[in-house]
Amino acid sequence: MGPASAVLEILRGPSFGAMALELVKLMVPIWVALLLGVLVGWVWRPKWANLAVAASGGLNETSRTNSGGGSFSASAGSVQASIHKKVCSEAPATFSSSSNDKSGLVNSDDLEHLCRLVELKDGGPDWIQMMDRSTATMSYQAWRRDPETGPPQYKSRTLFEDATPELVRDFFWDDDFRMKWDDMLLSASILEECSTTGTMMVQWVRKFPFFCSDREYIIGRRIWESGQAYYCVTKGVTCSTVPRLSKPRRVDLYYSSWCIRAAESKRDGQLTACEVILFHHEDMGIPWEIAKLGVRQGMWGAVKKIEPGLRSYQKARASGEAPISRCAFMAQINTKVSEDYLNSLDSSSSSSKKSDTENKTLNSCEKNQLGKKVPKLLVYGGAVLLACSLDRGLLTKALIFGAARRAGQIGKR
Repeated sequence: MGPASAVLEILRGPSFGAMALELVKLMVPIWVALLLGVLVGWVWRPKWANLAVAASGGLNETSRTNSGGGSFSASAGSVQASIHKKVCSEAPATFSSSSNDKSGLVNSDDLEHLCRLVELKDGGPDWIQMMDRSTATMSYQAWRRDPETGPPQYKSRTLFEDATPELVRDFFWDDDFRMKWDDMLLSASILEECSTTGTMMVQWVRKFPFFCSDREYIIGRRIWESGQAYYCVTKGVTCSTVPRLSKPRRVDLYYSSWCIRAAESKRDGQLTACEVILFHHEDMGIPWEIAKLGVRQGMWGAVKKIEPGLRSYQKARASGEAPISRCAFMAQINTKVSEDYLNSLDSSSSSSKKSDTENKTLNSCEKNQLGKKVPKLLVYGGAVLLACSLDRGLLTKALIFGAARRAGQIGKR
């Protein structure tokens, strides 16, 4: 018996109480099925979806268009053993830098992509502002955009008063100290490092809220220095030495990068503040609309935790209470680039974009011309059929062909 028949059968019932009871019996299975569907959709995604992402270039997307991949964690042994907070202190492996900067784990292509994002020249959709909040010593603005493919992308601008770019750079790189203020980070360790370029491969495990399983991230990261500005790239990478486990679930598509530079203070206009422009996106394995809702609701609460952590780090570094961690030490090994080099990246990207625009315009013109010809043929063909089907003399046919000719000329104009 279908739902409509069931409702009619209820309405024929002898009393209101019986009708209400039958309606409850009818609706309960529907609501139970709906809740189960939401629950399953939240916590489960089939393995073929992950394979499809990898097969379609989701892992390589990070180095060209989005430079993206995962978000944070530890080595294979520590992942299995560390559901509690810890930092692995084992000596990391080392890898040598290549003379060709485009072949490394994090290379000049990633720097170029970050520069285009900072200068708003990446060719993506417009950013939509979603937050503008501030405290006495920090201001925060956030934007979001939804690309045609891939997860939502976020941009933020944070201004820290009385902070230097070097301190903020070390603060965000220091996984040991992050454990003290980021309560979602369960474990972190260094897998590989390069003492020449400062490139690192790190592994994080992050705690997710509600009934979601923890997430594992394998991250490649590197810093470029230009004057008093630091371009810090972190993105998801592959690592054959760390096996993929069912729990924690690994996040492959992840991109989170900053431009850290000195800025004018809102108090006196002096260069005593630090500006951090962040670009972030990741595929956490949950529906994107649900992820957007969670980000919107929890963004300011998460951001407010950063500044107390930064001020505590600032005091600890000024007093010399704690030695500099390995991650903070690696943050000070930067690849220096000149402003002319960054400008050349902008000009090359602008010329390539101009070429793409010209090609798109040419294709659009060809399509428009084809589109004009097709309606014209349809108009004349329809006029011929109409004239042949109507037996109303030559005057009627002449009027029909005259109207068709004027319609065709409209397409030319």
